[in-house]
Amino acid sequence: MASDLDFSPPEVPEPTFLENLLRYGLFLGAIFQLICVLAIIVPVPRSHEVEAEPSEPRSVEVTRRPKAAALSASKRPKKEAKKKR
Repeated sequence: MASDLDFSPPEVPEPTFLENLLRYGLFLGAIFQLICVLAIIVPVPRSHEVEAEPSEPRSVEVTRRPKAAALSASKRPKKEAKKKR
């Protein structure tokens, strides 16, 4: 009776290249998600570099104002053309 039982491991085919690519891609995706979740959960202390950044948007606003003035100047001749009709 004991000789009738087969205890050898089952034959499992070797994974193909695409299966390996899928497996490691899923591992990398899971690691990326964990990093993203940890970045949300773990607070980062503010440094002095963060304080210097608010001055940059102010300079961007200053550069935007002349563009807005140029746009409004370009709209004025159109309005004058409509008044001539």
